[in-house]
Amino acid sequence: MKPPFARFAYIAALLVVSVYAFVTLRGPRGVPAVIQKQTLIQEMEKRNQKLHEEIERKKEHIRRITDNPAEQELEIQNRLKLVHPNDKVYIIGQPAK
Repeated sequence: MKPPFARFAYIAALLVVSVYAFVTLRGPRGVPAVIQKQTLIQEMEKRNQKLHEEIERKKEHIRRITDNPAEQELEIQNRLKLVHPNDKVYIIGQPAK
């Protein structure tokens, strides 16, 4: 049979370890922080995926414009508001002040 002091020491050590584990897991670097970081990682992965898709769309648009002169001309007309000398332009709506 073990002496009462040894039994008390085991119980005290177990209690100290349990309290330390509880405080560590509940603290600022514990389980809530890990969950928050995982959520942040998932949000950033979704954002990266959307940005990757946007980059791919823009690459495809650039490739289309480069390969097709008619598409190129339409893009120039739309962005720079340029027209050919014989084209008629109709402005609809109120003029800008």
